[in-house]
Amino acid sequence: MLTDTPLDSQIAAQHDDRLRVLIVGAGIAGITLTQLLRRDGLHPVLVDRMPEMDHPGYMLALMPTVDQALVDLSVHEDYLAAGTPMQRYAFRSHRGKMLRSESMSDLLRVYGDYNGISRGALIEVLTESGCPVTFGTTVQQVTDRTALFVDRDGAPAGEGRFDLIVGADGMNSRMRSVLGSAAPQVVETGWSGWVGWADDLSDPTLGEEIWGNGFFLGAYPVKNRLGVFLGGPDADLADGPVAFAASVRDRVDSLGPRLEASLRAIETAPDPYLWRLDDARAPRWVLPGGVLLGDAAAGFLPTAGIGAGMAIESAWMLGRMLAHADRQTLPVLLEAWERVERPRVEAAQSNSRMLARLMFRRGRVLAWLRETTLRRLSVRAVLGPIVKLVAGRPDPDAVARQALGTSRP
Repeated sequence: MLTDTPLDSQIAAQHDDRLRVLIVGAGIAGITLTQLLRRDGLHPVLVDRMPEMDHPGYMLALMPTVDQALVDLSVHEDYLAAGTPMQRYAFRSHRGKMLRSESMSDLLRVYGDYNGISRGALIEVLTESGCPVTFGTTVQQVTDRTALFVDRDGAPAGEGRFDLIVGADGMNSRMRSVLGSAAPQVVETGWSGWVGWADDLSDPTLGEEIWGNGFFLGAYPVKNRLGVFLGGPDADLADGPVAFAASVRDRVDSLGPRLEASLRAIETAPDPYLWRLDDARAPRWVLPGGVLLGDAAAGFLPTAGIGAGMAIESAWMLGRMLAHADRQTLPVLLEAWERVERPRVEAAQSNSRMLARLMFRRGRVLAWLRETTLRRLSVRAVLGPIVKLVAGRPDPDAVARQALGTSRP
């Protein structure tokens, strides 16, 4: 579990480490890297500006790109137990008619697991061996590897000198500017959506979506429930989830019992989490003041269900490569990490953007054209670039050895 720990105690614990690492942001990527470094005997300092771990959570569909990180952390079996396999995918027309249902397990079985899990459950799995963090704290400035910490009100909270500072503070990262990044490239879809949970377990291995005329509704299995997403153009969501759900019903002939239960879950949720559907791509990951990781480096649209998986892969690659690093070789290894991993992440992000161009459009003619396209394209064709990335996952130890010009194991 995450344990709120004084900043001074965290800094003191890493006094004799061969690498002193600071990680800003206790999200999925930051926690994964923290735990990998702790496994290797380091004591990375982890801080997060939130006063506690109080994220409302959402569902994640994780492809096999994450498996080796979880194996290395000895939590893979617990991860499988905390989630559920998403074996099939179903797609409905904008009027609610079932168009196709396909096997996801056939597509990915040879590479590993495709698992549905809630964000909260994944964090619990990642931190089950314990994970110190200092809440209510972030970094205001970095000068010559010295980080100046502040609390949520901007008051000074201490300082520390580090060999590596990692900005993993999410889509709206402040660490980009702190570490010297140019402005990110951003795709603004003009859409947002509510996230909620439904109890319908009639088919616990099926992910189901309807791409409507001006709305999107999806239901995705996690452990013992469904994660639900209901989205649409920002202006149409202004009157709230109840009014928007009613407009969805007016636009379809039938949702089927499962998607109807999903829509009702959003209507009845006391305060559903609203997720703005934009993305961000930093032009470089290795910066004058440190490196960017996860959504701070490349924040994804959820259209291909790969963003969290690529964040975990990037953290795993970095963690494994840092096992080869000392203070002298660190710059070479960081450059090699970005050279190998950034093109993979940006390829997956581009696939998500391509699907967004299909999804985030409205109009009956456009809806018909989209469905005509998707009738002809299998899931294998749509997700082909993602499957190629899964199949071609790099070996971080080999990348590190090549960067260092050594054949040592």
